[in-house]
Amino acid sequence: MITDRRFALVSRSISLAFAIAGFLSMMGVFTGKLQPSMLMYYTMQSNVLAIVLFAMLVFRTAIGLRKEKTGSAGYYARFEMICVTNLLLTFFAFWLLLAPRLFSMADEFSMWSFGNLAVHCITPFLCFIDYILFYKVHNLKYRDVYFSVLVPLFYFAVTSAAGLLGYVYRISVIDGEPVHYPYFFYDYDRIGAEAIVYITVMVGIFILFVHIFYFIDVKRRKNKRTGAPHM
Repeated sequence: MITDRRFALVSRSISLAFAIAGFLSMMGVFTGKLQPSMLMYYTMQSNVLAIVLFAMLVFRTAIGLRKEKTGSAGYYARFEMICVTNLLLTFFAFWLLLAPRLFSMADEFSMWSFGNLAVHCITPFLCFIDYILFYKVHNLKYRDVYFSVLVPLFYFAVTSAAGLLGYVYRISVIDGEPVHYPYFFYDYDRIGAEAIVYITVMVGIFILFVHIFYFIDVKRRKNKRTGAPHM
């Protein structure tokens, strides 16, 4: 764990600026073609979490730095864990499920643009790296595992309802039909009940993933109490 709060403040300020830039780029702000509909995508909502997290961390680190230059810079443990796990879900879902399909849309979607790489890759890893660099024993509660899962479940519920009500997404037509769901893996119009399988598997993997974070915290907590070295 890094205890230099000056380093933490600089690192988090850069991460905040980068996360905001990537978000605005995907929203079309820099090209003058604002796309509010992008906010309906899980990627964008999870990146909003990252921006809020880094803003909170910058503010809290600055306060801590005024008191002392060194010391723990690990703040908002539960919220950071929720943000990190949900942003890593964004990373894995995009690169494992969506990217292979999007390569065939080269004329419509730029895989290697700054905005796409920022929101789907770099910002998630900036959050993860911050968690690792400034990690301390957080005394996470087991219920925090399921608090993390509420974010994607809430998203699935809201966007499913929007689709049922006829909301049309940015990629508005596929095979001559309007697109009412943001991602193919729960496009009920096209894959039907198979969407339930995709969602169940993804939620199951996510719960397993969050458990890993929780049990690492439990192990380090026990090591701290016994004086054993952290592995």
